[in-house]
Amino acid sequence: MTPRSFAICFCGGSGVAYGVRLCEVLLGGGHTVHLCATAAAIRVLVHEAAAAIDPESPDLRTLFPAPLRAGLHVHARDAVEATPASGSARLHATILVPCSMGTLARVAHGFSSNLIERAADVALKEGRPLVVVPRETPLSVVHLENMLKLARAGAIVLPAMPGFYHRPQAVAELVDFVVGKILDRIGVDHALLPRWQTPPPTAAGSPWDEGEA
Repeated sequence: MTPRSFAICFCGGSGVAYGVRLCEVLLGGGHTVHLCATAAAIRVLVHEAAAAIDPESPDLRTLFPAPLRAGLHVHARDAVEATPASGSARLHATILVPCSMGTLARVAHGFSSNLIERAADVALKEGRPLVVVPRETPLSVVHLENMLKLARAGAIVLPAMPGFYHRPQAVAELVDFVVGKILDRIGVDHALLPRWQTPPPTAAGSPWDEGEA
């Protein structure tokens, strides 16, 4: 696959493992990643991923092995002059993962107060893929209305809801399930999760057989 450029944005929701893993897969595939994180996302990284980074002066490059860093560009959240802020940069897609409800609300209403929100706004106005990966439950009417507003504007709303039909045995497999769904929507080939195939019938019959589901 021809290498492409992506904007990956970590917001303050739980589930930063999805974002880190997405970056690993894209960088490992030779793609370019423009990475930005909110202040809340940095705190989540320290708490959930036990990342050894300084919240006051974070170096997100240290999240990834040295061989993966060649295609990684890290931007401060207030760097509104950075590549993801411009439509002429022609990034292939922008992914907010995880996407907090606050960031989702501001993007849905065109309120760009930092690079992450601007990058999402640019993706929408340029008609390029914008994937938002909310990780929140339960969802209020406000959350649902904001998601609907974004979907109507052309965004892909992809909640972090891992499936279980592949019988995962580890948390990493659940993370890969969601990351695989993201990669599918941005057109990047991968083998992170098994593709569903109709189960073969058993001697006693299968609940998946036609007419028995």
